[in-house]
Amino acid sequence: MTIQKILRNSEWITWQETGRFAGSADDLRDGFIHLSSPAQVAGTLARHFSGQAGLWLVTLDDAALGDELRWEASRDGALFPHLYRAIDLGEVVEATEIAADR
Repeated sequence: MTIQKILRNSEWITWQETGRFAGSADDLRDGFIHLSSPAQVAGTLARHFSGQAGLWLVTLDDAALGDELRWEASRDGALFPHLYRAIDLGEVVEATEIAADR
């Protein structure tokens, strides 16, 4: 199964330059990287990225992320994937530029 992370352009550029992504400001505040299943992406875009340009959708293979990936209750009690470690650039399956109104 794949899971996804929505990034601002500056976050994606920094990840490519450093080779690791420890999280956005919100992720760092919460102590884990917020991710979404493909079915949850539209809701995450609408709730947290409405009207923003320069967004990227990064796809990851959940099986490759190990035990630090946990599905936990979040918005409206739905289970969301949360990753309790940084992500190496080599773990990215695909990265696509997207629009917030997708």
